Amino acid sequence: MELPSYQSLQDLYFAAEAWFVTHVLTWGTAAQAAFILLAFGIARLISPAIQRKLKAKQSDLSLWPSIRRFCALSSELALPALWLILQLASLVLATAAGFPPHLLDIVASLLTAWVVVRFLTGIMRAGYWSRVVAFVIWSIAALDILDLLEATSAILDDLSVTFGDLRLSALSVVKGLITAGIMLWIATSLSKVLEQRLRQTRNLSPSLQVLSAKLAKVLLFTVAILAVLSTMGIDLTAFAVFGGAIGVGVGFGLQKVVSNLISGVILLLDRSIKPGDVIEVGQTYGRINSLGARYASVVTRDGMEYLIPNEDLITQRVVNWSFSSPEVRLKVPIGISYDSDVNLAIELAKQAAHDTERVLDNPKPTCLMMGFGDSSIDLELRFWIEDPANGLANMRSAVLLKIWEKYRENDISIPYPHREVILRKEPTAEGTE
Repeated sequence: MELPSYQSLQDLYFAAEAWFVTHVLTWGTAAQAAFILLAFGIARLISPAIQRKLKAKQSDLSLWPSIRRFCALSSELALPALWLILQLASLVLATAAGFPPHLLDIVASLLTAWVVVRFLTGIMRAGYWSRVVAFVIWSIAALDILDLLEATSAILDDLSVTFGDLRLSALSVVKGLITAGIMLWIATSLSKVLEQRLRQTRNLSPSLQVLSAKLAKVLLFTVAILAVLSTMGIDLTAFAVFGGAIGVGVGFGLQKVVSNLISGVILLLDRSIKPGDVIEVGQTYGRINSLGARYASVVTRDGMEYLIPNEDLITQRVVNWSFSSPEVRLKVPIGISYDSDVNLAIELAKQAAHDTERVLDNPKPTCLMMGFGDSSIDLELRFWIEDPANGLANMRSAVLLKIWEKYRENDISIPYPHREVILRKEPTAEGTE
């Protein structure tokens, strides 16, 4: 590990000492510091009133969202912006009076950099990360304004570690972190914009929209990571050495992960299932909420969300109730007594289905006689619906309830099972009583 040389540290110390004695330990500097503190105090007293007015505008729903967003951001910058205005005014007065305003100039430059950087990063809408990026960029600008950027860069570059032909310094790490934050933010923002645009494209099916968005996201993040590694001075060809080891790791340790990933791509390409479809896998019945790289999210009628691995959707038997058409035919078995009017029972069953919501008029409901049972005549009502996502069991229940009401009104009875028990008396043996 290389440490900064004694001579470089000594030169930095003498330069800082000379600057401090020349620019700080003077009466002019003290007067400028007083003006700076006075401007800050005035800004601190006035800014709360401005913030209250801006927050009131922010809560006004009649304004456009962009204007309300601008008011929210301006409310956060009210104090430094007002301080900057007062500082610029004092700088103009000092210059007009022929007073050397070096400290006022430095503070005004720092405040200008902070307001501009914070305003631009506030547009990112990334919360915590926007503040981190703002602080990093402002720190670099502050070092440049104070003429300390080159000296700081030299010290960070001297702090280095060497691994063979690779030299990794603190400066390259800092550059890599800054580049990583910027590139990852750009990749995330671009992927969100592309995903929104793809969802609005009507020429693409939902499965192709999801696949295109995933591929674009992977590509953008790959480019971002490669850019970060290149900024840090890492030779990308060195990763070819690890290709064999990565292949072995994938073959043994990541079988399921790779299998689910490939299965997800296959599902998106062949469009066998897509978001919005109603499927049944094993004992799970529900609507596909989203398709991920590793699993599919299926929301049941109970509100439970199952994360089914993509491999199971490829290898297991899957019932897609809305694959080619959302229309589904349901069957309801019915049993009536032998004393009932069969033709009337069939007509009442079809009428009950017709009177139930969600049942389609075309194709029409039908009712067939299926056979003679032990205790009843077996009928089967068949009807169609086009919204299986809203439930099947509740649909059968609603139809059966209508049938029950109509059968009671027309004296159509539903029999109980009958069992006939015959008791035989065994003959007694001869000569016995």
